[in-house]
Amino acid sequence: MQVTTEIRVRVTDLDFLGHVNNAVYMQYLECGREEWYREAGINYNQQAERGISTVVVHAGINYRKEARQGERLSIKTKPLRRGKKSFSFYQEILNEHGEIVIDATATEVCFDLRNRISVTILAEIAVHFEGLEE
Repeated sequence: MQVTTEIRVRVTDLDFLGHVNNAVYMQYLECGREEWYREAGINYNQQAERGISTVVVHAGINYRKEARQGERLSIKTKPLRRGKKSFSFYQEILNEHGEIVIDATATEVCFDLRNRISVTILAEIAVHFEGLEE
């Protein structure tokens, strides 16, 4: 399942060169993953009530093109692969012309909030990664 989220670049997202700051892209990507979880019907509050959350353990970004104030960007997020405890998303941010601004991968784990350790992927997440096992 691929989910697309739209965002407009704000002046506060820019660095002194006048384009989106590299650290801001991490926030954009997180927004894309949050929307993916929402569309997948996965509720953070319900997970937390069970003592589980998801955390990013690795992120890799390729910066391809600059984005500037006022531009509309599309954040595309889709499952990439799944292990026993980890799962990865592939994400792209495209500008208004359909050009790739960045592409990225983010690897997450399910995290036991009480014991502070990674645990096996929750079934409601794993189902969206079927066929993508390592």
